[in-house]
Order: sequence, then C-alpha cells, then structure tokens
Amino acid sequence: MNAPAQPIHFHRPVSELVQSDKVHTSLYTDPSIFEDEMEKVFRNTWVWVAHVSEVPDVGSYKTHWVGKEPVIVVRDRKKQVRVLLNRCRHRAATVCEHKKGKANTFVCPYHGWSYALDGSLRGVPHPESYGDILDKAEHPLVNLRVEEYAGMVFATFKDDIEPLSDYLGPAKKWMDLFMKQGGSFPIKVGGEHRFKFPGNWKIQLENTTDAYHFPLVHRSFLHSVDKQTEEMLDFVGGKGYVEDLGNGHSVMVMIPDLIDLEADLERPIPDRYTDLAEALRAEGHEEAKVRQIVRAVGGSGFNLNLFPNIACSMAFFRVLQPISVNETEIHHSVILMDGGPPAGNRARLRMHEHFQGPMGFGTPDDSEAWERVQAGAQAGRDLWVLLNRGLPAEKKTADGVAGDVSAETGMRAAYQQWKKLMTA
Repeated sequence: MNAPAQPIHFHRPVSELVQSDKVHTSLYTDPSIFEDEMEKVFRNTWVWVAHVSEVPDVGSYKTHWVGKEPVIVVRDRKKQVRVLLNRCRHRAATVCEHKKGKANTFVCPYHGWSYALDGSLRGVPHPESYGDILDKAEHPLVNLRVEEYAGMVFATFKDDIEPLSDYLGPAKKWMDLFMKQGGSFPIKVGGEHRFKFPGNWKIQLENTTDAYHFPLVHRSFLHSVDKQTEEMLDFVGGKGYVEDLGNGHSVMVMIPDLIDLEADLERPIPDRYTDLAEALRAEGHEEAKVRQIVRAVGGSGFNLNLFPNIACSMAFFRVLQPISVNETEIHHSVILMDGGPPAGNRARLRMHEHFQGPMGFGTPDDSEAWERVQAGAQAGRDLWVLLNRGLPAEKKTADGVAGDVSAETGMRAAYQQWKKLMTA
C-alpha cells in the first residue's frame, strides 16, 4: 500500500522544508503549515502549561492554551493538578474566562451546566427536559494527560505518548539547576506580563538560544548596566556553548561560572549586589545564606529551551503562544523566592523589569527584531533561512551535540524535532 502523499508547500514536500543547515522561509509564512503544526506538533507532544506555584491550593486555577485550544489548569479536591479543555460539553461555550483565580466549580454562563474541579458534570438546570437520555457521567470536561517534573506541569492530548521524564531526557538536569534560583526557598511565579508581536512562533523559539544577536540587538541594555555586568555579559566568543539535548530541547550556556548557583559561594559578591547583601544582613541572615541568596537573585548563566513552548531563561520563564501564522503572544513570568527575603525578591523584580518589562532595555528590542524577520520573510518566493553557524565545529557529547555559544545548534535541534513530528 502506498504511503499518503505529503502536502506540498512552495513546490516542496514538508519533509524537504527542514534540512541540516537551513529551513525554508515558508515555515514562517504558510498558513497551511501553521494549521498542520497545531495538529501534528501541539497535539502530539508534551506542552508546558503551568508551574505548580500558580495552582498552589485546592480550587486554584489558571487558564492557558495547548496550541490554539483553551484549557484550565486547576488543582482538584484530591490536590491533583488537572488540565481541562475550557469548553462546555453542551454548546461549547468556555466555562472559565479569568486568567487565574480560585473556584469551587466551573459553571457555563450560557446554560448553567456546572462542573466539579476534576471536570465531572455535576448539575444541569431543568434536567426533566432530558428525561432519561442524558447521562452526566458521559459528558465531563475533557481531561488531558498531565505529568510534572521539577514543579513544571506539562499536558498532552496523546494518551500513548512516552512518559514526560523520557521526553525531557538530559534536559532534566538543567531544569534541576535552574530551580536553584530559589536560594534554598521554593521558587514561585510572581506574576507575568503578556504582549503580542506580528510574527511566527518559531522566530521567538529560535531567539532563546541565539547568542549571536546579543551584543547588537541589546546594545542599549549593555549601556544601561555597570561595567562589571557588561563584561560578564560579553559572552560571544567566550567559553560558553550550545548543546542539543534531544527531542528539540537545547541549552545555551552563556556564563559557565553560573551554571550551578550553589557552587563556589565564597567568590566575592559583585559590586552591583553590595547593597542587597547589606540589606539581607540587616534582615538577620547569616553570611552563608546572604551569599546563597545574592547568587540566586542574579539568575542562572544559561537559557534552557524545552520544545515546543517554554524557555527557562536566566531569571524568568518565557512562554510562547501561537495565535496565527504571523502572530504570537509571549508570556514573561518573573521567578521569586517563595517565603524568601523581601529584599531579594524586590531585587529580582527590578532585574526583571530592567530587561523584560514593557519599558525594559531587552525584550522590546527583541520583539522589534522578530517583527522585522516576519516582514522580511514576505520577500522572495523560494528562499531559505540559514542555520549553519557553528556547524563545522560541532562535537558529539554524552547528551547530543554541542557548538560554541553563538552556534545555531539549538535552532537546528528544534527544527529536527519539528520535522520529526510534522512527518510522522
């Protein structure tokens, strides 16, 4: 029996749109490719939906998306985290409109069908009209499969998918290192800001492991920091590296000395944190704890990309939400120390605002670059996006392959996973 024909985009099968050193520009611009991605990528892999700190108690919830499908992430009465499709089983209205909150039930505003926190259908107004033809047990909110690692909650539509632990693979050790930003306290999401940019989601996916752009795009940010910080962030050409971790995941190590935030705490405290250290001492913390908190406040020296939609980036979570082929929403979540010292959390908030905030020196410049990529991608009918930087010097590692810090290794990793899912 012949295999089904592959869809053709710009006169090429989808399997030919991703090559070892380049991808076809139609991956940014073809609406039919985007629609295929929502089915073949986002419905067929593990997708990040929440950090456990966002649903701490019974009834705590947040609304999110898996691809373009709205979901509710909620902790049920047995303290289990559920991911429910945000769609009434009667006439399809959403049953929750708030971004976050606390609830005992979810009630459809259209006809009043009510659902328990585990998604089961609890009540229907005027049930006598149905006679005996409505079995409530047959109409719960749809539950997705859910698993957690290191406080990160992932969901999938695919029941027979590999366990999350296997999917994450070598990325798990980097997730464990990233969570050390609590400075011995648990980490928590301390709020987020959202914005949209007129570009394809994969343009942003590439950015988190793109050190090549940093000294140019973020020149204004580098001019806004002290000399010591500027020198620390001059990592292009340094000893860092980018590593392919399998399944589309990758890590970009920019500052190798800050991989493990609990190592070498006896090193001098940077000048920019002198005031913070004094404030922590004034709060009564011992010197060892002061050094641990100060180190944690500065964030990790690496960016971790977890395919397809979440980045653990230095000191924040960056979540991408595809909207259309040429529109993406970004959620930037600040990471705080749950129960940690107020001085430390204030410092992390100020740092987040400085780079990631709407008036910051970093993300606004990034989003301008992403927008220009989408605009430029409209030029030419059959052109390619080059991803060959660092390819000649890549070396095999225990976990995959690695290149220098400005290599496009992470992008190549993500697109090979994209190709695997899109041609499965």
